[in-house]
Amino acid sequence: MIHYRVSTAAPHTHLYDVQLTVPAPGASQRLSLPVWIPGSYMVREFSRHLGPITARQGRRELPVRQLSKNEWQVDGLGKGPLVLSYQAYAFDTSVRCAFLDAQRGFFNAGSLCLQVEGAQDQPHQIQLADLPRAWQVATAMPAAGGARARHLYQAADYDELLDHPFELGTFWRGEFQARGVPHEFVVAGALPIFDGERLLRDAQRICEAQIDFWHAQGRKREAPPFGRYVFLLNATEDGYGGLEHRASTALIAARRDLPRLGQAETSDGYVRLLGLISHEYFHTWNVKRLRPRDFARFDYAQENYTELLWFFEGFTSYYDDLFLVRAGLIEEARYLKLLTGNVNTVLSGPGRLRQSVAQSSFEAWTKYYRQDENSPNSIVSYYVKGSLLALCLDLSLRAGGSKGASLDALMRKLWRETPERLLDEAQVLAAVEFLGTAELAAQLKDWIHGCKDLPLAPLLEKFGVQWSADKLGTAQRLGLRVNEAQGVLSVRQVFSGGAAEAAGLQAGDELIACNGWRLRKLDDALLSLDPKAPQRLELWVGREQRVLTLPLRLPLDRPAGAPVLLSLTDKAPARLQSLRRAWLHGG
Repeated sequence: MIHYRVSTAAPHTHLYDVQLTVPAPGASQRLSLPVWIPGSYMVREFSRHLGPITARQGRRELPVRQLSKNEWQVDGLGKGPLVLSYQAYAFDTSVRCAFLDAQRGFFNAGSLCLQVEGAQDQPHQIQLADLPRAWQVATAMPAAGGARARHLYQAADYDELLDHPFELGTFWRGEFQARGVPHEFVVAGALPIFDGERLLRDAQRICEAQIDFWHAQGRKREAPPFGRYVFLLNATEDGYGGLEHRASTALIAARRDLPRLGQAETSDGYVRLLGLISHEYFHTWNVKRLRPRDFARFDYAQENYTELLWFFEGFTSYYDDLFLVRAGLIEEARYLKLLTGNVNTVLSGPGRLRQSVAQSSFEAWTKYYRQDENSPNSIVSYYVKGSLLALCLDLSLRAGGSKGASLDALMRKLWRETPERLLDEAQVLAAVEFLGTAELAAQLKDWIHGCKDLPLAPLLEKFGVQWSADKLGTAQRLGLRVNEAQGVLSVRQVFSGGAAEAAGLQAGDELIACNGWRLRKLDDALLSLDPKAPQRLELWVGREQRVLTLPLRLPLDRPAGAPVLLSLTDKAPARLQSLRRAWLHGG
C-alpha cells in the first residue's frame, strides 16, 4: 500500500508537508511528479512547487538524486519501507493545482503526490493530518476503514488517486439524491445571503436530466457509473472554470453569480454557473469513461496528444446549456441568446478560417492554452466551434428523415457499443453513417478537418430559428478589440483583414485622439467623423513613447464575421415547432 501523509500544520505558510511511504521499494527506486493534469491540456510543471526531498530507510538516511525536472531516484536501498519527506508550496487558486492558507485548503493529488515507479497499479492511501480544529474535508475518494482511519482515504491505483480532488476548510455543504444516487455540494467562500437550497434544487434537476439521458432509455433503467458524486465549488471575487473528475468536479465561480436568498429571478451570472455545472457533470460520461483511444493510459510526464477534443469538449459544450432547457431552468429564447453568443464568438475570429477543430485539439498544448494577442487570427476554439459542429450534426440527423436519428441517439450508441469505451474518429463517423447517411459522415469529416464556415443558418431555419444580421459595434467595424480603463484606451487585439490592420494599428497601441478630438471611449471615434468624408479617420496613436498619426478608412460593407442574431421564427408551422421542441427538449 503506497501511503501519503499530507499535513497542514502551518497553513499560513502555504506549505503542505508530505510524507510518502513505499513499503517494498526496489534496490533503486525512481519517483516522479506529473507535469500536467488530465482535462487541462497544458504542461504546468507542478514540480516547481516542491522543496528538497529527503529519504530514509529505518534509521539510515539516503541521498536523493534528481534525474530531470520532475524525476528523482534513491539508490542503495535494502529491505524495509522507504520514507520520503518534502514540502509543496500551494498558492494557486485555480482548479488545477493546490492551495493552502489559514481559511481554506484544496489540492489535486497530482500536484503533491510523487508517483512510485513500478507501483502505479497498487492501492494508494492519503491520510490528512494536523487539520485546524474547525476544518472539514470533502472528496469523492472513498474513506478507508479501520480504527485508525480518521481522514484516511484509499484509491485503487495512482490514476484513481489523481482523479479525486480534496476541499478543506469551513465551508457550506448540502446533499441531494439524483435518481437514487447521493450527491454532495460543497461551497467555499460564499456570502451569507447565498441560497444553498436553490443551488441544490437546480443542480439536482441537471443531474437527473443527464442521468436519464444516458441511462433511462427504453424499459430498462441502468445505474450511473458512480455510487456517489461531489461538487467542490470555490466562490471568489472574480473567477470561472471547472475541471472534471470521475466522481466529482472542482469548480470556481464569482460570488455574485451564486443564487441569493429572496431573489427569484435567474441572473445571467447564475445561468453561466449552471452551464458550468452541467458541462462538468456531462464529462462524467463523455471523457472520463467514454474517452479518446489516445488516452487509454495517461503519460503524466509529457503532452498526451489527440485530435478528438472537438468531440469530448466541443460536444460537451453543446450539451451543457442545452440541458438547462431540458431541465426546465431556462426558456427556449434564453437558450438561443446563449447560442447566439457562441456563434458570434466563432464568427468574430479570423482563425476559424485557418485552423480546423482537429488541429485545434492536437495543438491545444501550445496554442489554445497559451493564447496571445494574435490568437484570434491563428486559432479556433475546439470548445466553441466544436459545440457548433455538434449542433450542425444534431440538426442534420434530425432533419434527415430517419426516425429516432439525433445526436442524442449517437451519443448513447457510442456509450453502449464502443469497445472498452476507447473512441476514435472512425468509430464516430461509422455511427453517423449508421444513424444517418454516408454523405453526412463525409460531411462531418470535412467539418472536422476543414476550415470553412459551418452551414448554421440553413439548418437552424429548418427548426424554426431565424438568422439575421445584428448591429455592428465600433470595435467590430474597425476590426479590433480594446481595453478601456480610467480614460486610457489601448488596443488589445487586431484582427487580420480588418480596417485596423490595414491602418497599421498593433496590440499595445494607445488610442489618443481621432480627427483632432480626444478619445476616452472607442465609440467617440465615430462621433468625430466629417460628414463630407464619412469613411476617413485620422488616429493619433501612442506607441513606445512616440505619437504616430495613422490614417484609417472605414469599410462600406459589413466585415466578414459580423455579428448575427438568432430568434424564434414568428408563427412557425406546426411541423417546425415539433422539430424544434424535439431538439431542444429531447426526443
